[in-house]
Formats: sequence, structure tokens, C-alpha cells
Amino acid sequence: MKVLVVGGGGREHALVWKIAQSPHVDTIYAAPGNAGIADIAECVSVGVGDLDALCTFAGERDVDLTVVGPEAPLTAGIADLFQEKGHRIFGYRADGARLEGSKVWAKQFMARHAIPTGAFTIHSDPVEALKEMEGGTIPCVVKADGLAAGKGVLIATTPQEGRAAIERVMVDRAFGDAGERIVLEEFLSGEEISVLAVSDGESYRLFVPSQDHKRAYDNDEGPNTGGMGAYAPVPSVSDTLSERIRREIIDPTFYGMRAEGIEGVGVLYFGLIITADGPKVLEYNCRFGDPETQVILPLFEGDLVEVMLASTERKLDTVYFSNSDEAAACVVIASGGYPGSYKKGYQIEGLGEASKTGCIVFHAGTALMDGTVVTSGGRVVGVTAVADNLEEALSKVYRGVETVRFTDCFSRSDIGKKGLERV
Repeated sequence: MKVLVVGGGGREHALVWKIAQSPHVDTIYAAPGNAGIADIAECVSVGVGDLDALCTFAGERDVDLTVVGPEAPLTAGIADLFQEKGHRIFGYRADGARLEGSKVWAKQFMARHAIPTGAFTIHSDPVEALKEMEGGTIPCVVKADGLAAGKGVLIATTPQEGRAAIERVMVDRAFGDAGERIVLEEFLSGEEISVLAVSDGESYRLFVPSQDHKRAYDNDEGPNTGGMGAYAPVPSVSDTLSERIRREIIDPTFYGMRAEGIEGVGVLYFGLIITADGPKVLEYNCRFGDPETQVILPLFEGDLVEVMLASTERKLDTVYFSNSDEAAACVVIASGGYPGSYKKGYQIEGLGEASKTGCIVFHAGTALMDGTVVTSGGRVVGVTAVADNLEEALSKVYRGVETVRFTDCFSRSDIGKKGLERV
């Protein structure tokens, strides 16, 4: 069969890598792909936002299954379009993707279905938002309503930071139209975890819990990024806590979706924080996480293509789905200046050496220039290692990270530190 993967980052490289392991697959296309994906798939020059061109390509090439990586095409309705044209696609329709596409709608959804989350208010007027913030508690969180590439969440620890955050989002429009409305949210303390569920609209299965590292620098300092690394499983997530998360958050979420007529197929990402009062939802994403995908898929023991196909037929409960007892860690190597401005086009060295250490190198922001792999994004590569336990996985992954070099590169040196402390 033929599979089309939409996207060109580290998450999509991990998806292509896993899909290629299925005996059902003969051909993989990636739109637009990257230099690493090009080693195992045919990259096509179609952007993720050109839904009509993607749909036409799928029809002309007789693609059997399309898998969508990033959130933007999902919120724009790519699954709706493909289904209307009779093309099989794994990814939520626009109504399901709204859980990620609108922070306002997601918080209102949680309130309607009594799903634990932080207290919040919604604002479309910056003056009103400033008044609410100054009369409320500090610290607080300012969230742009729309998509902001993982950077639209600003934490304010002082009134001055709160005013600056509101002005940046709503007045300066640092995130464009995504800042037309904001959620002003209670700041929650605790350990953050990511839980990803595959759903066919009726049943769901869970990948192993993972933990992302959003801040750019060690010790969770610096600006929020798209994610600087991840590890799985998370030692602090006991069986008791897992069951509580299912009972209080995951089950009510899928029940609420069905009750509101949202019966789509795809991956729902639960961004959770474990507070003193129990688990609460920080955010939903309507797709595989990045870089969480780079650690959960190497630990997934089933055939991902079979899972996706079964999901599109509402037969998820009929296929094998199992997670390994091993551990995985991913460290992102980024361009200097990320998540702000950065330069592109630097030659990347040591990719082969990293592979020789037993690591998997997932390309995120890379391109080919005259046959040489060069940087083309903020997050350039994610080095992933799998081992019997977390300590060994982290030791292995950092040996791989040491081999990869390009001008102005940087990475965090403390990925997984919290997990080791829990162990």
C-alpha cells in the first residue's frame, strides 16, 4: 500500500520511520519532508497548507492512507476535505481539531464536561484583560487563543510581566490573529506529563506517558519552545495515577466529544500537570506531539499502520497495541537563537557517528544543499536512544548528541533529570 505523511519535522520523520516498518507498506510519500525523511520516503514539494494540492496528489498517486503530522492542516479541515473526496486519512476533522485550534473553546469544553483544569477567564479586550490580571493572583498564565507554534503560552510572575504578556499577545499581535482573544489562566504547580491516545471515535488506546521539556535552556529557564527533548516512560506516573487520569480526564474527554457529535479519528494529546489536588489539563493537542513522538514510537511494539487503518474503520479494539517496558530519551539540537531568530544553511556534521552509537537521528529542520545536509529550521535534529532503563537511555543519547555538530548549535544537558530523580 501507499502512505502519504503530511509534514516535514522531527515528528514526521519518526512517523515515516515507524510506518516504514510495516510489512503492508510499499511506498511512502512525505509532503514536504526533509533531508532525513528523504532517505526512506519520496519527498514531494507540496506545503502542508496547500490542502487542495495534497488532496489532488493523494488521488493521482492512489494513496491508500494519509497521515497528518502538524496541527495547522487539521484545524484548516484537511480531514474533512479528504473524506469528502473519498480518501482515507488519519487525523481529526476540523471540529475535533478545534480542541487545539482554540484555547478558548477547549477551556469551555472542559468546563462543560467537568474536566479538571485551571481556573480561567476569557478576554477579547486588552484593557479588560489587564484589569482582570491586576485584580487577580500572580503568577498567572496568558494564552493566545489560536495556533502559535507552541509559543503562545506566556507565564507572568509579576504584574509587570503580566502586562507585558497581554500587550505582546493582544496589542503587538506577536502571534498574529491567534492573539485576538486570550485565556487568562490560574498558574498551576506540579510535574507536567504528556499522554497520547489513539481514538477511532468509539474506543481508544494509550501510548506510554512521556515528559516534554518546553523551556530553551537547562533548569527550565529561558523562553518556551516547541520542545527541547523528551523521555518515556515517566517514573512518577504510577498505576494508581494512570487510572485516575483515565477516570477523571481521558474518559470524560472522549465522552464529551461523542456527546457533542465529535467522532473523529486520530491522536488526542493530553498535556497534563500533576498538582497537589490531582491531575489537571493544561492543553489538548489534536495530533502526535513533538518531540514526544520521537520517544513513544520507538517504544510502541505494534504495527502503527494497522492501528491507523483499524481506527479509520472503527475497529481499533481488534488490533494489537502494546508498549515496551524499555525507556527512551530524545534530545533536540537547535540553531543558536531559537526560538527567536536564527540563521540557516549551516552544514551538519556527525550524523553518521550518532547512528553508530546506537541512536536514531530524527531530522526536524534540515535540507539538502548540493548533496550536503544543512540546517533549515530552529529545531534541527532530535537524537533518540532506547535502553533497558532511563539512566542507560540518557547516557546513550548524550553520547550520540556529542557527535553532532554545526555552527551555533545548542541543546539542553538536563533532559530526563526529573525522571532520574524520581527513580
